[in-house]
Amino acid sequence: MRSRLFLKIYLTLLASLAAVALASAAFVWLGQGEEESSWQSQRARFVAALIPPDMDLQSIESTLARFSGAFDADIAVYDPRGRLIASAGQPLPRDVLKGRWRHGRGSLHTMVTELPDGRTVAARMARPFRPSGRNPLTYLALIAGVIGLAAYPVVRHLTSRLERLRKGVDAWGRGDFVARVPADGSDEVAAVAKSFNKAADHVERLIKSNRALLANASHELRSPLARLRMAIDLYEQAPDENRKEEIVRNLAELDTLVEEILLASRLDHVEKLDAPEPIDLLALVSEEGARHGVEVFGTPTTVIGDARLLGRLVRNLMQNALRHGVPPVTASVAQVDSAVELKIRDQGPGVPDSESVRVFEPFYRPSGRSEATGGWGLGLALVRQIAERHGGAVRYESPSGGGACFVVTLPAHRAARKIN
Repeated sequence: MRSRLFLKIYLTLLASLAAVALASAAFVWLGQGEEESSWQSQRARFVAALIPPDMDLQSIESTLARFSGAFDADIAVYDPRGRLIASAGQPLPRDVLKGRWRHGRGSLHTMVTELPDGRTVAARMARPFRPSGRNPLTYLALIAGVIGLAAYPVVRHLTSRLERLRKGVDAWGRGDFVARVPADGSDEVAAVAKSFNKAADHVERLIKSNRALLANASHELRSPLARLRMAIDLYEQAPDENRKEEIVRNLAELDTLVEEILLASRLDHVEKLDAPEPIDLLALVSEEGARHGVEVFGTPTTVIGDARLLGRLVRNLMQNALRHGVPPVTASVAQVDSAVELKIRDQGPGVPDSESVRVFEPFYRPSGRSEATGGWGLGLALVRQIAERHGGAVRYESPSGGGACFVVTLPAHRAARKIN
């Protein structure tokens, strides 16, 4: 593949050079004929002025002798019938009048000029008495050859970069997801390489995230499944209403866990929301607060997003505060410049500063927390994913008065107005 691409590009370049050279040669060749015709006419007028028709024979012979000595040439003048009038130097061949510029023996050249009065002047000399007749095709071929040689490393460099890009794509396609291609330069090839590396990074993150999610999910599923199996065995031996409730509770936990795993996986694979719409965040938070017994206050603000996902975000934060914090739990909504801040606070011990960032990782539990406290470490991870898909972020703060506070920042809708 590499050789075919290289040959196509290089041969196309050489063919273009050949076409330009041939077209230029044809143009020069046609112009050369016109130049030769003009030179012959000027030469005839020059010779006619040196040997006018009324010049006597002695003057003609004297003029020919001077020219013969000056140019080391053999010169002869013939009348209109081809009879010799005068000459200087060595005798010329009898058939000299049959041609024009001809090569003689060795490096001698023969020039035949017809004068306006019908006479003919023939001269044989070492150097032609006219512009040198160089072949333009030689120069054009030389120029094309130099350009072809100079273009070889350029084309080779281009195709070698494409070959490295192809090898990187092939390696990545075979499962080497850490493979990347050199992205040096600023041309189209470098842009393709950068786009590939960006896509490969994104896919690698997704694969790592899915692997971690699968490994953690399989681990977290063991506990409720084990409790469910034990509860079923005990219920079969001695049916009891409490054991039946335990089975139902474990099934609900499994259902919730699977739902959160699926939602986390789906959010990993989407870049934008499907159908965002304006949402009154204060109304949404108030609805969730009424359902969970959380006090809500603030100002009406509008954000653009998915109501179902934002409801899940608020619900997870409230459930996290109720499960791991200490009442009272409060929620506030306020607009700060061009952003909307949602704060959910409780009076619990909070999260250590060293773990304030890791609490948003999937399946991470702060030190001292166990399964007995409920949850699987996915709630806050989903909060971060939902906030990021809405163009926002989430962080943990330690209030000065104690307790724990989670702050979600979302972009405010442009049409929203702050109400005092």
